[in-house]
Amino acid sequence: MVATKAPEDAYTAEPFVPDRGGLTALRRAAAECRGCPLHRDATQTVFGAGNKDARVMLVGEQPGDQEDRQGKPFVGPAGKLLDRALEEAGIDPAEAYVTNAVKHFKFTQAEPRKRRIHKAPNLREMTACGPWLAAELAVVEPELIVVLGATAGKALLGSSFRVTQVRGTVLEEEIHGRPERLVPTVHPSSVLRADDREAAYRGLLSDLKVAAQALG
Repeated sequence: MVATKAPEDAYTAEPFVPDRGGLTALRRAAAECRGCPLHRDATQTVFGAGNKDARVMLVGEQPGDQEDRQGKPFVGPAGKLLDRALEEAGIDPAEAYVTNAVKHFKFTQAEPRKRRIHKAPNLREMTACGPWLAAELAVVEPELIVVLGATAGKALLGSSFRVTQVRGTVLEEEIHGRPERLVPTVHPSSVLRADDREAAYRGLLSDLKVAAQALG
């Protein structure tokens, strides 16, 4: 008898993505995704959330500890900081769509009751999750994508992406077969970790103002 490989060994979400349906159908299907091994340790899939007619889509790295527990993106400290910066920049958070390049929380944990420490997803895991992001873009059709941090940038623009080189600029690229405009910036969690948090926040805010201008 030939042993069959588990679907996660293929490292692609493609077989789990439905051919039709809106965000509700995508979210329901994503809950059952076994496209890479990350689903094994995560509490649940954390799919994108927000306005399906959003003019702006914000793409982060992956769910954090709070997002993994609650099943919603950007509900932890970084999400609260992002909402504040968006409002200050003139973008209504309620009008945006927020998601992550990777839909399951990747972490390390010394012992079962110890704190779960975020671990960055690798390129193979980002690529595996790409079909979900492509499906979200196809449904929402945003006018602008705000790229939050290096991992999101690499997932969308390739492994050579460097957020420090292009942050706060408007890029025009083909993403998953669609011409897109993108504004890269840092991930809000990096602001919380910064030695000079105020300066880091001002940098994020400046980049988001560029995004607000691009939306007109």
